[in-house]
Amino acid sequence: MRSALREVRSAIDVFHDDWLAGRIAKTNLKASDDGFPKSLQVLVEGVEKNDAKGGLKYYLRRIPRDPFAKADVAAVESWAVRGYQDDPESTIWGGDDVYDIRSKSDRTALDGTFLKDW
Repeated sequence: MRSALREVRSAIDVFHDDWLAGRIAKTNLKASDDGFPKSLQVLVEGVEKNDAKGGLKYYLRRIPRDPFAKADVAAVESWAVRGYQDDPESTIWGGDDVYDIRSKSDRTALDGTFLKDW
């Protein structure tokens, strides 16, 4: 699960870095006003490059599934999402953008920590 978290979190960070550097237009509809993707799916669908060549830049090939989610839950729905404007302790996503993800599982890891706190 940690590798899946790292993969998605890294993609979110690269997306934001590209927005800050101007590689994604500040007016791009797939990016929020704070420069984060508006949904996890944007990372897979790609976003228009802000250069002369154009084209799309993709950040993930697919959304990895939370391995602790129920089997009938889609990969994109298996994660709890937090937006940039959302309170860090909020359990409800504001829907503006994707700043971070975490597991929805109430299970504990071998070290005794809750998976949802990773």
